[in-house]
Amino acid sequence: MSTLTPTPTPQLVDLPRFPLEEPVLVFAVAMAIFLAGPLFVKRLGQPGIVGVVVFGALVGPGALEVVEHGDAIVLLGEVGLIYLLFTVGLELDLRGFAEAPENAALFGLTSFFLPFIVGTVGAHAVLGLDLWAALLLSSVFASHTLLAYPVVNRYGVTKNRAVTAVFGGILFTDTLALVVLAIVVGATGGELTGWLFVSVAISLLVLFAAAWYVVPPVSRRFFRNFSEESYFEFLFVMVAIFATAALAELLDLSPILGAFVAGIALNRLVTEGGTLMNRIEFVGNAFFIPFFLLHVGMLVDPGVIFDGPRTLQIAGFIVAVMIVTKGGAAWLVARVQGYSRHERDVIFGLSTGQAAAALAITLVGFEADLFGLEVLNAVVLMLLVTALLSPWVTERAANRLALERDPGDDARSATDPNILLPLSHNAELQQRLLELAFLIKGERGSEPVHLLTVVQPDEGDPEQRIAETDEDLEELAAMASAAEVPIETEIRIDHNVASGIVEGGVEVRANQIIMGWDARESLRHRIFGGIIDQVLERSSLPVLVSRLGHPINTTRRIFVVVPIGADHHEGFYEAVHLVKRIAASLGAELTVLVVEGSDHQFEQLFAFVEEEASAEFESIEAWNGLLPTLERESGEEDLIVAISPRRGDVGWHSELEDLPARLADLPPESFIVIHPRQGEPEYDRQYLRFK
Repeated sequence: MSTLTPTPTPQLVDLPRFPLEEPVLVFAVAMAIFLAGPLFVKRLGQPGIVGVVVFGALVGPGALEVVEHGDAIVLLGEVGLIYLLFTVGLELDLRGFAEAPENAALFGLTSFFLPFIVGTVGAHAVLGLDLWAALLLSSVFASHTLLAYPVVNRYGVTKNRAVTAVFGGILFTDTLALVVLAIVVGATGGELTGWLFVSVAISLLVLFAAAWYVVPPVSRRFFRNFSEESYFEFLFVMVAIFATAALAELLDLSPILGAFVAGIALNRLVTEGGTLMNRIEFVGNAFFIPFFLLHVGMLVDPGVIFDGPRTLQIAGFIVAVMIVTKGGAAWLVARVQGYSRHERDVIFGLSTGQAAAALAITLVGFEADLFGLEVLNAVVLMLLVTALLSPWVTERAANRLALERDPGDDARSATDPNILLPLSHNAELQQRLLELAFLIKGERGSEPVHLLTVVQPDEGDPEQRIAETDEDLEELAAMASAAEVPIETEIRIDHNVASGIVEGGVEVRANQIIMGWDARESLRHRIFGGIIDQVLERSSLPVLVSRLGHPINTTRRIFVVVPIGADHHEGFYEAVHLVKRIAASLGAELTVLVVEGSDHQFEQLFAFVEEEASAEFESIEAWNGLLPTLERESGEEDLIVAISPRRGDVGWHSELEDLPARLADLPPESFIVIHPRQGEPEYDRQYLRFK
């Protein structure tokens, strides 16, 4: 009699085992958290980034153990922190920082030393830590990580004076924290000598020298040669970030300090509102920074609450001292600098953020036997508290701060111009003109850029021309889409190209026209040639005629040519606003050359215009001295901007007729001639500080 063996049920699918370790499953969970976390907490009135941290804590090893906190999460988390600090340096208002570095120094030193001194005394007296341990623990929460940076970026207040002070202050707080770490570790290891201080100073000097004297010139050369390949530009930026961060690590400095310095070095070469800036922000906000927040969340172990009263005592002390002293530092700096209440609250919210950098310092102290396990757990609890507190405070303060500076409807065109951009057949010129339009609009404009091509019916097969033109417009529209700038395209059929351009501008209610000019073309008419001269005659809008021989973002300086009498033109202040807006977006310095006029007079007039840009003023006695001055002082990577009233207008001079052709022969490969708006003096008043 045979024995029947039961047939095993086939296992069609291997059920996953928790915690998940398979890379694809871990990545899928991470993406789901990046999507669902912010959407969920926003319904509860909390900042979206809090959701990623909270969900990270829930699925991490300290709670539900859904996902293993493995090497991949740790790696991407550290990369995300480096990327975050790079974007902070990239968004830093260098002009504001350069004009008032004492603001960043005041905040950085106050925000560090107040918590550091109070924390050291308290940790030694209250917690019973020895001096070196107390010094190191205080340095942990005396520094700060800009955990809530995505919040201020979303509200568009990164250029605010108080926010700039916090951004610049991190250079002081984090550097001081790392110096304290080096001193404490050296002292406990018996290596506290003069050479320790010298080596730290040398490392900082090498890092800053490499960032300032290597990264910018190499970047300019790369952008000039590969500007048409935007994804190459992004990859180059990634190389610059992590090469500088790696250099910092080789110098025994924190890689996040290297990333921050790299951001400052590239600050003026990555223009706001451009395609490259948009790609950097998109990749950071959608991928790298969320991985950093997930990493922070998974570091949190809710179980440490039950480890005993000692952990809670230390955590309560750290959080209380940090909140009180950071709040006191924010109040003191706001009082001294005259910041508003909302600016003060933004400072407090940003400076309370703590993350993996604080944990890294704590881990060093733990491994050096300066801290016990209860201190390590207490710092982890502090990370959880600050991950919730910092974005919450910053969200509310940044929202009110953004509402404070929201412009009225009458100033809408000043901050968000409606630009008409007629296109030529030169693809590289089209791209550079589009970048100029993005630069003028800034990063938060909602009015579209209108791309217009006029097809003449008597030149070849009109249908074929329209099809080819439509294909070109679609490529440019895709480029604008990557920069998140609204684009509208139009093809007009007209025997007269200039008429088609002017009528198109009227139909779309444009308030600026940007046109490209190729100096190699023969001059059939007075200044630029038939089409441009006809547009100038038939339209009263401000017209920017541009010859951009190099990518606009590589511009070092801007020379502005202003003829005597131009200040009496009804469109003068709007033209000055355009000049200052371009300079502010590029982070470039202005040199204003006043021809046959008073430099002091025009310095006062420029100061009336609502846009911040540092400028020097120089008088040119006669027109025959202008070109020699430009030839002597300008370089290949500079930009010349001439304010040129139309023929017969106030401020027009006959010398302006030949000026574009002469500018084309000078060392700068790029220039813009601004023809101011005609006939609307009241329109010009919106650009003034005092109306």
